[in-house]
Amino acid sequence: MVGMSGVVLAQSPPAAQGGVPIDATALVRRAIQHRLDERKNRPLMRYVLRKKDERRETVKEIIETKDGDVARLVEVDGKPLSAEAEQAEMKRLDTLAAHAEMQEHRKRSEERDEARIDHVMGMLPDAEVYEMEGIEPCGAGQCYRLSYKPKPGFEPPDVEADVLRGVAGEVWIDEAQERLVRLDARFIGEVDFGFGILGKLNKGGMVTLRQTCVDGHTWELTEMKVDLTGKALMVKPFKVEIDQVMSGYAAVAPGLGYREAIEMLKREPVVTR
Repeated sequence: MVGMSGVVLAQSPPAAQGGVPIDATALVRRAIQHRLDERKNRPLMRYVLRKKDERRETVKEIIETKDGDVARLVEVDGKPLSAEAEQAEMKRLDTLAAHAEMQEHRKRSEERDEARIDHVMGMLPDAEVYEMEGIEPCGAGQCYRLSYKPKPGFEPPDVEADVLRGVAGEVWIDEAQERLVRLDARFIGEVDFGFGILGKLNKGGMVTLRQTCVDGHTWELTEMKVDLTGKALMVKPFKVEIDQVMSGYAAVAPGLGYREAIEMLKREPVVTR
């Protein structure tokens, strides 16, 4: 058996100390719980987001605050902003600083999105059947590699969880810290979705997530790829192609406010890390 790095894997599944075979589902459950637990106490971060979608490629510098995220646009399609565009971006930040209600609206939207993701991720151990495939190098260490497919008879508690009935793929979990390193999901059937808007996702879509330990103990999302098609409100066709890379994570002061973050983004040199 050949892993993602080309390493030939042993056919027998790995075992824990004492020779007892590892419970694949229990391992996934612990990795997901570690993620959920860390999110409650993780530090606020500053980082660079490179995003490419159907329309354009952008680079933004983002600072997380107690009031929600604040972003400054740095590049569009590989080029720095023109003087006119830079002036417009500074004006946008000034307007945001002057209208706290705009930031509060953004924060509520971010919290809703995060809650939906946590909700679906939390059901992964119960919605899928996992099989241990082996151990292989990943990042700076070793990872368990597991395959998964929908669990027969799984009854999603809501429309947001319904997507789990139609996904299969692989997941990599860091052997030392039992943290999710990579998740590949492919849609093997048409499924309903309800992430803020009702619709259907077509068979054949793909989602890839990667996490990295950025400071020895804090794990952050560093890559996300999405390639999906479907119908919004069951009628309007849509296609989503997103490729995001997050880098240069650095902790900022606890309790940082969004207006302070705006001044930091305006004052300090923007470095594409």
